[in-house]
Amino acid sequence: MSNYSTISVPGDVKKTLEEAKGDKDWGSYLLELYAEADKAKRANAFQKLASILTEDDLKSIEDTSKELREKLKIG
Repeated sequence: MSNYSTISVPGDVKKTLEEAKGDKDWGSYLLELYAEADKAKRANAFQKLASILTEDDLKSIEDTSKELREKLKIG
């Protein structure tokens, strides 16, 4: 049996979320919201990093990664 918990939120927030979730149950809806937020956060971090790094930086990272993998090979 699953363990349930109550989360207190202002009434207007609950109303907005209930309208958005439609027929979905709260658990799957909240997990979906979390997954979307996490994906957006990762995409933003990637875009920020991509805007900072130069082609030379990327080549250096690639070369260092290859060198490290070669040194760590077993047998």
